[in-house]
Amino acid sequence: QLQLVESGGGLVQAGGSLRLSCAASGRTSNIYFMGWFRQAPGKEQDLIASVRRIGSSTYYADSVKGRFTISKDNAKNMLYLQMNSLKPEDTAVYYCAAGFDGRQYDFWGQGTQVTVSS
Repeated sequence: QLQLVESGGGLVQAGGSLRLSCAASGRTSNIYFMGWFRQAPGKEQDLIASVRRIGSSTYYADSVKGRFTISKDNAKNMLYLQMNSLKPEDTAVYYCAAGFDGRQYDFWGQGTQVTVSS
């Protein structure tokens, strides 16, 4: 199994920056990809960025492209999300997730709240 723990959320003014971190433990060598999801109140959970454990292939949702950067440190089993130029509409609970087979995300963190004030 795999355990994921997020940190780094908080309250920030519009235009500010935050960096989220996700620490993975357990069967980390079986990870195929990792991603960041977010869910705002009353909305669906959306994938906003993902990266493969091997290689540098990344994905970004249009809503965050050019403002957010996903990165990883395989040696430390860490995943990061650098969020710049934050907007009030970025307010959500952010989740770290991972999958072993590349088809679905099977493991989830507990989530961290990000609130962007206008």
